[in-house]
Amino acid sequence: MFRTSKILPIFAFLATALTSFASEVGHGVSPKSEALFMVGPLPVTNSMVTSWIVAAVLIIVIRLAIKKPQLIPTRGQAMVESLVEGVLDLISPIVGSKVAKHTFPLLIALFTYILIQNWSGLFPGVGTIFYHGKEFIRPGNADMNGTIALAVVSFAAWFYFIMRYAGPKLVLFDIFGNKADKKEIPAVIYYFLFLIFFAVGLIEIVSIVFRPVSLSFRLFGNVFGGENLLHAMSGMCKWGLPIPFYFLELLIGFVQALVFTLLVSVYIGLICNHGDDHHDDDHAKDGASHH
Repeated sequence: MFRTSKILPIFAFLATALTSFASEVGHGVSPKSEALFMVGPLPVTNSMVTSWIVAAVLIIVIRLAIKKPQLIPTRGQAMVESLVEGVLDLISPIVGSKVAKHTFPLLIALFTYILIQNWSGLFPGVGTIFYHGKEFIRPGNADMNGTIALAVVSFAAWFYFIMRYAGPKLVLFDIFGNKADKKEIPAVIYYFLFLIFFAVGLIEIVSIVFRPVSLSFRLFGNVFGGENLLHAMSGMCKWGLPIPFYFLELLIGFVQALVFTLLVSVYIGLICNHGDDHHDDDHAKDGASHH
């Protein structure tokens, strides 16, 4: 049996060999997207072209699938409804029933868009069509600018939802407030805990600020790494060898879209879901008083 200490050097050697081979044959993917042309002072990059194409295809396909909703759904309508119900059932316990329907458009859009963007590198022509010597189509999430934009939009939406449905007072209490029960501990310790919770709140603020960084780097790293792996495998052998890695990238693309969506859901639910707890407690107290 192989032990971890024996397996890790093997993987490290293979990764180094693949990277060296890719750089030698010129199949490595550049970390920077290439500008295809300029619109005034603004460059239009190959990753932007892919993002526009994916967005247009999603809009057209979904609009055609639900153009005339029917009581007995068509195949296209059934697929869209299954996606909607699946994502809604997944996020409702996380974000809380109070804000589930309000956050749902954002979260299903993130999941669907990121998923197709992640898989776009597997489509024929992506990475193989060149325009004036430049790669014409590049997966949008293999560009750091694309993942940063997704993270910034998610962060702005998170801020809106917690302020709109939790309120500044609850947000400040959740970050800096003293969560101890004054009735269960001595007063000296209780008031001292204000300093502890305030210090923890400052650390939490730093963590919140770095959330867009972690979201963007995680998504970019996985998609960009997959693109390099596929290029290296295709350079070694164009037939047969890359096939298992295509299936691996299908799985990774799905997992990364799900992880991104779930993390945004968790960030919203960490604050907004408290309202459901208080709401349920109030109902329980009202019910007990009536009895």
